[in-house]
Amino acid sequence: MRPNILDPLFVPVTGFTGIGSKTAALIARAIGRDNGDETRSVDLLFLSPHRLIDRRNRPGIALAQEQEIVTLTLHVDRHQPPPPGRSNVPYRVHAHDETGEIALTFFHANRQWLERSLPVDETVLASGRVEWFNGRASMVHPDHIALASDPDPFPMIEPVYPLTAGLSARMLQRAIDQALETMPMLPEWLDPAFLARHGLPTFNEAVANLHAPRDGHDMSPQAPARRRLAYDELLAGQLSLALVRQRVRRLQGRAVEGDGTLRQALLQALPFRLTASQQQAVADILADMEKPERMLRLLQGDVGSGKTVVALLGMAACAEAGGQAVLMAPTEILARQHHATIAPLAAAAGIDVVLLTGRMKGKERAEAIVRIERGDAKLIVGTHALFQEAVAYHDLLLAVVDEQHRFGVHQRLRLTAKGTAPHMLVMTATPIPRTLVLAAFGDMDVSRLTEKPAGRQPVTTATVDMERLGEVVARLKQAVSAGRKAYWICPLVEESDQSDLMSAEQRSTVLQKEFGALVGLVHGRMSSLEKDAAMEDFKSGKTRILVATTVIEVGVDVPDASIMVIEHAERFGLAQLHQLRGRVGRGTEASSCILLYRGPLSQIGKARLAIMRETEDGFRIAEEDLKLRGEGELLGTRQSGSPGFRLVDLDAHGDLLETARNDARYILEQDDALASDRGKALRLLLYLWRRDEAIRLLRSG
Repeated sequence: MRPNILDPLFVPVTGFTGIGSKTAALIARAIGRDNGDETRSVDLLFLSPHRLIDRRNRPGIALAQEQEIVTLTLHVDRHQPPPPGRSNVPYRVHAHDETGEIALTFFHANRQWLERSLPVDETVLASGRVEWFNGRASMVHPDHIALASDPDPFPMIEPVYPLTAGLSARMLQRAIDQALETMPMLPEWLDPAFLARHGLPTFNEAVANLHAPRDGHDMSPQAPARRRLAYDELLAGQLSLALVRQRVRRLQGRAVEGDGTLRQALLQALPFRLTASQQQAVADILADMEKPERMLRLLQGDVGSGKTVVALLGMAACAEAGGQAVLMAPTEILARQHHATIAPLAAAAGIDVVLLTGRMKGKERAEAIVRIERGDAKLIVGTHALFQEAVAYHDLLLAVVDEQHRFGVHQRLRLTAKGTAPHMLVMTATPIPRTLVLAAFGDMDVSRLTEKPAGRQPVTTATVDMERLGEVVARLKQAVSAGRKAYWICPLVEESDQSDLMSAEQRSTVLQKEFGALVGLVHGRMSSLEKDAAMEDFKSGKTRILVATTVIEVGVDVPDASIMVIEHAERFGLAQLHQLRGRVGRGTEASSCILLYRGPLSQIGKARLAIMRETEDGFRIAEEDLKLRGEGELLGTRQSGSPGFRLVDLDAHGDLLETARNDARYILEQDDALASDRGKALRLLLYLWRRDEAIRLLRSG
């Protein structure tokens, strides 16, 4: 149960005066929530203004600059309504000050309201943008008008919030004002000495100041109010992750002590030597698993850096100890590919590997489940079907989760809930900057693979304007007739009226006119069977050009594909371009990546394509992507387990992240149930930032 003190903060915005379901839906869109019904008062409190309108500039009519926002003190001279039947002519109110004259101009105006608001011979205040035409000043639809005698006419400093079509600034401001009026006084959850040392306000002061900036300094991410709330958001995230880690560690692990025989056999079966960072990662994993506490480790490695082999050696150690290990992939294609990579290596070392996916049915599935339950299968590869109710393990020691960012914290908890308390290794081929690793995976220890395995070829990257498409197709013809294979990536599946982008289906039709049956097609709307068949045709060489959407971004492995064409490359993020480019350069042949773009490019578009030409280093690309796009988009804010920050800007607040992580760990060392006075206040913090998963963990002990 959420504490009663928080009730005013979780009132639906539809409960506010003047806000119905239609307006609530618009507010939800503006603040990035899924729908109006789920939008609460607290969401408005955490909506940061992105700029400021300063109405303190009062130069007088004659000195007002074109399009400048000014506030004028005016004497109203006369009203000039439009002639009868001429609704397209504006209503003008003529006024003056000691420097000159101005017309306040209104289209489709309410005459009675204007006569009431701007009475003739009264002194009034009008604020808005001034326009000059033939030496005459005009203010079209002033933002604010009021009588000069009004003691509180309108705000001179006005925060501007993100809006969406149909939602007016006034409507949103009214909702925010109501949220601020009902905000309760909350107890302090931060250490007083910490607040004093960093010059931070209380939570209530910070929220009030966020929405009442006095100047540009108050709008800065480094302003005390913004830093306070950013720290709260980071602390809520780190506390949640620390609670997950505490739960994972509390279920006692089993020390895994193999004799090394199977690992030795595997190393001998490998056609290459491990890189230095692979050797270090294997050593880290084995050292973790030899302890009775459960391992929780993130293995970060660029595309093609050899994460699967590292995981396999950890899994082999479990088989040596008489236990089992699973490797879970997010898609059927990826699971089958892992199985195809692992099975021959494991067979050379005498280890039995079983595949289990959601698509397996009947006898095949039943047989796999029986072999897992009996313990005949030492290594098991599959999709999330591995953790369904029907699957029982004989002795599960290690769970390896591939492409971690596609699962998230609550799936990590579900693995733990199987009660078998396996060690956990999560892998990602998405290079993530260190700050984001801390933010999204702060509950984990981290290993990084920084080199490419021996024999990998560099990929030459070129940027080509779409106007030279004919040249690209001609070069592709030469390459295909020389026996080479190519991917051709499009951003869409099918043609759209709203878009000028080429769809995958259109492009495959166009290319088939040139290459005939050598062109295959794969996209996300196809069934798994159709996708597998298209991939198999490409692998076997039946097709030589595979037109695809980004469905092939993660994990698809065709070593003899050496050309990657990405159409409308300016529409993709850096991390995605890097992932796609990583599909080539996996064999012994020199590879190339052609980034087709349609000019003119934006500044960000130019920067992205330049970085892709300059480097293949995934970690540098990730850092640049963070600068260009921000952390929410980089990790995908919709995905459970990723930060999706509201008030944190990692460029500005990165220094607070390490502090929040240490603070969270210290808090739980002192008060692991959050039962003290500060602990109870911290529970409020978790609710405020909607970390309900963490609260449930606390309740279940």
